[in-house]
Amino acid sequence: MNFFIAEKRYKLQNVSQTLDNKMHDYYNKEYYDQTFFDAIWDELREQNIVRESLEDLRNKDVFKISPYKELSAEQMDLKHHIIDYCKRHIDDDKHSIFFIEGDAGTGKSVVLSSTFNTIQDLSQDKGSKLYGAENYLLVNHQEMLKTYKEISETLPNLKKKNFMKPTSFINRKTSSEKAVADIVFVDEAHLLLSKKDSYNNFNQDNHLEEIIKQSKITIVVYDRKQVLKFKSYWDDNLIGHVKRGIHSEVLMLTNQFRIRAEEEILNWMDAFTNKKVLPLPKSVTNARKDSFELEIFSDAGEMYKKIQQKNKKYGLSRLVSTFDYLHKKDRKDYFIEEPNFKLPWNRTHYKKTWAEVEETINEVGSIYTIQGFDLNYVGVILGPSVSYNFEKDELEIITANYKDSEAFKARDDIPANQAEEVKTQIILNSINVLMKRGIHGLYIYATDPKLRQKLDSLSD
Repeated sequence: MNFFIAEKRYKLQNVSQTLDNKMHDYYNKEYYDQTFFDAIWDELREQNIVRESLEDLRNKDVFKISPYKELSAEQMDLKHHIIDYCKRHIDDDKHSIFFIEGDAGTGKSVVLSSTFNTIQDLSQDKGSKLYGAENYLLVNHQEMLKTYKEISETLPNLKKKNFMKPTSFINRKTSSEKAVADIVFVDEAHLLLSKKDSYNNFNQDNHLEEIIKQSKITIVVYDRKQVLKFKSYWDDNLIGHVKRGIHSEVLMLTNQFRIRAEEEILNWMDAFTNKKVLPLPKSVTNARKDSFELEIFSDAGEMYKKIQQKNKKYGLSRLVSTFDYLHKKDRKDYFIEEPNFKLPWNRTHYKKTWAEVEETINEVGSIYTIQGFDLNYVGVILGPSVSYNFEKDELEIITANYKDSEAFKARDDIPANQAEEVKTQIILNSINVLMKRGIHGLYIYATDPKLRQKLDSLSD
């Protein structure tokens, strides 16, 4: 089913056999899933029933968050919990909110996609308590919105009109006398605005509060380590204010599904985004052929060559960078330049998601082109905002070097003595987002001489 959805050549006609969505475990499952299924797919290609290879389809974002992806036991429990929560509260007079928290790569969007699709199927089932429900999935991220709308093209109960940006949903609901929506899912809620933004046509206090007002039940996916702007900054006080007087539940996703690495490598990444540069894990220095690759580069051009090699062999391998370089929304090309290296960066005009465009192998992406998506291998350029303090033996974040003009726009509710700390955390969050894109490998190059010296010493 997932491969047919990713190919977008056929549309699902009968959902009656898909509502249960159980985990299937059977004798010799690996053989049937891989060897046997691969042979069947090759035969379908020979008969021109399907066109694309399994490898190409696996690299598509629509495949990775397909509603029919097999869920883990933890994910399936969460899905059932959400559906049960919706059934219990759909007729309540008060608003209800369900928070899903989890780090990057824990499968939050997969659960959301699967659950929303089932909720939409149930809304068409006359025997369901959710029959006739008006539901939406919101995401404040243009690339993710493209992917969700692509998925809707192949499934009967998913419509493009049910996928929106938060501001569009809020403005549409508040400008009409229509009743509130029944169930609203919010993916990447750490990107919601937490203050007024007239430039982008949002004139209320914060997105989440307005979404709750315009829905009976709100399902929110959130990761505080992925907040990237002052105007999207949520602290515990603000979240507490929004939840006050509203029935709410919180569940956590903890298992890492994106990054196929030993736990010590995941711990190394987490330490790095907490300003600590640890020795390289033993699983890196004694790596097997099929191990996750964590490699430090002292030459950006060499890292680019490695990414090109991986892309040629496995596909979906890209360079990304911290937002430390000039960029304007004027459709002109801006570049990252280092010795032996010069590439355009943060091009955002593509209709397809950035990483799926072939030409982007010759570009550098940003947090805004890659957040929420998987890569097979990622090369991260740490720009001038990320240095190293040898006296303190930790990363030094130089916020003045960060070039994201939108990220640090002042807001009254963040005191001046706290603002610098929040700026530092936003840059660390951006590093967290970039480093956790790669399924099979992470390569790092630092432009700052001090940090490059520290990272180079790890390989000595």
